[in-house]
Amino acid sequence: MLLAAGHEVVGIDSNLFGQSTFLDGIANIPELNKDIRDVEAEELRGFDAIIHLAALANDPLGNLDPDLTYEINHKASVRLAALAKEVGVERFLFSSSCSTYGSAGAEKVTEEAEFNPVTPYGRSKVLVEQDVAKLADDNFSPTFLRNATAYGVSPCLRFDLVLNNLVAWAMTTGRVYIKSDGTPWRPIVHIEDINRAFIAVLNAPRENIHNQAFNVGQTTENYQVRDIAEIVKETVPRCEVEYAPGGEPDKRSYQVDFSKIERMLPEFKPQWTARLGAQQLYETYQKVGLRLEDFEGPRYKRIDQIKQLLSSGRLDKTLRWNESVATA
Repeated sequence: MLLAAGHEVVGIDSNLFGQSTFLDGIANIPELNKDIRDVEAEELRGFDAIIHLAALANDPLGNLDPDLTYEINHKASVRLAALAKEVGVERFLFSSSCSTYGSAGAEKVTEEAEFNPVTPYGRSKVLVEQDVAKLADDNFSPTFLRNATAYGVSPCLRFDLVLNNLVAWAMTTGRVYIKSDGTPWRPIVHIEDINRAFIAVLNAPRENIHNQAFNVGQTTENYQVRDIAEIVKETVPRCEVEYAPGGEPDKRSYQVDFSKIERMLPEFKPQWTARLGAQQLYETYQKVGLRLEDFEGPRYKRIDQIKQLLSSGRLDKTLRWNESVATA
């Protein structure tokens, strides 16, 4: 979508999950194959903006080694922002998360709400926002995009995300399988609409985005997990909702107000709803012949992939590639 919007794009990626692409369609762009912790200042020179998405990007993965989560998600992110500022990059867009709100109670939270993260992943996002905000000045404008829980078809589709996961269970087993008690609240947003938010920030006047945080989603797209399950049940024929034995309330529960992004970034116009997304996922899973062992197996479970790479020696304990093994 960045390319379609007329931007020149260069990627940085260590390709930890290069073997888990779900569909074709990844754009062929120049890429620096490098760990985000090892990027040098000169490699950033000449860019107008950095969109920083790299992270250990779900709670089980973040919990695997909390110290390493902070090293990658927090320290490396702040270092990247400082290097970007040093070489004259003017805009730094940080992919934050509504998980910074953690356990937020019954009221819809705005960007002014207190942080209350309950996982290393959420805490790392808070620390980045707090530290990178201090770097803002007349020549360096960070922006923090607190994305709702993502869903939707993409080449790097993640099956641990709630709507993606529930549709996969429903299509392959006839069960909409809920692993909590279904009561937690989640705002959800299609991955394409997240892209639209980043593009809107890139195109916005500096005064609208300078050192600002934006919740990314739609206020109408706050759901309890059990409501998402009902949408899936209505989308996938001949399936029933089933709760895992002993499922407990997830301590992550929050409703979010998205009025600020509507007001400050009028270019941001979301196109998706949970119901449309569920239909897209169902049709795509049917087309590829998705099986339970595919999405519950190690190919698409990121925590299992990392454990396999560690046990084989291809990754060292810092999650850097062991070149002597990787190329053997």
